[in-house]
Amino acid sequence: MAEALGMIECRSFPAVVEAADAMVKAAKVELVSYEKTGGGYVTAVIRGDVAAVKAACEAGQAGAAKVGEIVAVHIIARPHSNVDLVIPLGRKDQVATELKKSKRDD
Repeated sequence: MAEALGMIECRSFPAVVEAADAMVKAAKVELVSYEKTGGGYVTAVIRGDVAAVKAACEAGQAGAAKVGEIVAVHIIARPHSNVDLVIPLGRKDQVATELKKSKRDD
């Protein structure tokens, strides 16, 4: 199963909470974090298989639009493992373990 990363950025905390709630109810995805980026902007980050993340982001977009302003919606299918090592998106420990195993195998 190919794992994807989905993000919805909103211009208010209530809107991102509504988006996050709609996303986890709409599909089998995991809400891994949220990030306050300043100026009232907040991003919710989810993970799951590609189809589930796409469905969840669509539902989250519809939910957030009822409450506030959507700034951006973005989906990354199979993000590179270096992204997870540098940015805390819910898989840092798992990726670090995988990299250690691959280095031992070399």
